[in-house]
Amino acid sequence: MHGRFPILYIAEADAEEAVLSSGALAQLVEAIPQATFTVVGSPASAPLFADLPRLQRLITLDRDGRWDWIALWNQVRETNWGLVVDMRGSTLSGKLRRQRRAVKGKTVAGVHLVEQAARTLQLDEIPAPRLFIERDTQEAADVLIPAGDGPILAIGPGADWIGKRWPADRYAKVAISLLGEGGPLAGGRLMIVGEEADRDAAQTIRSAVKRDRVIELQGRLTRLQTAAALSHADLYLGGDSLWTQLAVAAGVPAVAVFGPSDEMMKRPWTGVAVRGPRSLQEFQELDPRLNQHIQHMMDLPYERVLKAAKKLLAERAS
Repeated sequence: MHGRFPILYIAEADAEEAVLSSGALAQLVEAIPQATFTVVGSPASAPLFADLPRLQRLITLDRDGRWDWIALWNQVRETNWGLVVDMRGSTLSGKLRRQRRAVKGKTVAGVHLVEQAARTLQLDEIPAPRLFIERDTQEAADVLIPAGDGPILAIGPGADWIGKRWPADRYAKVAISLLGEGGPLAGGRLMIVGEEADRDAAQTIRSAVKRDRVIELQGRLTRLQTAAALSHADLYLGGDSLWTQLAVAAGVPAVAVFGPSDEMMKRPWTGVAVRGPRSLQEFQELDPRLNQHIQHMMDLPYERVLKAAKKLLAERAS
């Protein structure tokens, strides 16, 4: 192909799912050097692609109503697209002028979302999640990370629902064992990421190490800047959350705690998922819609997570 090759990429509205699919977009960036990109996302997902190479336009679809899609149609209908990638499975992509079109189908239970994104583009290999980070974004994150030595353990204790939130004191116990004397990250620092709302959970975790060994970033960075900050970490620990997927996209080995959610579809692509004694089906019997105000994660002991973290670190070291 010669000349400019315009690609329209319609990302998922959910930020976590958009990150899980991001490797497929990164593959297009690498494979088609003459491609230019227009990315459509929600207020939550669009900013994640702000540093995409050869990005011509970043369009935010504020809502998902009919008039919003008509407004989007008016912005993109004039272009004869080389490729339209529709990760939302919308009807709009079928009405546009294009050479090729790839549409994500209905979610397939039991198949990882990273793999489903690769299938959408019929890729031979499955690319890991990856977000592009420009120097300005990296520097904005780095300025909040004090100079220091030793490894960094990152923890993202937040979750979008109390049912998926693992107790903060158990994160703290894992951190003490990993960072303490004789631990695999002995003498290292603790980085805490998340929203401003996660500060209460962080209070308990923060006390696991000396104050001058803590890097508190929750509520201080954009999500893309958080991915930039996480790139400094040697290990990440979190739940079924956006923060875990940002760590994966930053190339950090991750251990994620799972309970009332499906690790077959959302486990860290470059890491491990750890769950307690109950299966997802058992949680659904108690809480069919998985939306009740129940602390489902209480039966996952910290020792199981610590063992998984030590094993992952040992594998990476060898």
